Amino acid sequence: EVEDDVIAAYAWYEEKAPGLGEEFLRVFYAYAGSILQNPLLYPKLHREFRRRLLIRFPYAVYFRIEDNTIVVYGLFHCARNPGTIKAMLQNRH
Repeated sequence: EVEDDVIAAYAWYEEKAPGLGEEFLRVFYAYAGSILQNPLLYPKLHREFRRRLLIRFPYAVYFRIEDNTIVVYGLFHCARNPGTIKAMLQNRH
């Protein structure tokens, strides 16, 4: 599901300007990787779900810490309704 989120965002940006999708991927992977450095730095927003905002792109990575493992549940546009994001996170595995 997360892969689908990333591919959809990549395709949207790449359609807007060639190369912008590639830049989005670079930012996503860099910021997703930075979660490993200090996952507790990012606030809990809904139960145990935490959020890491991307810079330059209005997206956020949602993850949980489960048994000392970071599990990414989604990449969502920040303009989405927070209630919709919460519902989607609850339904992901």
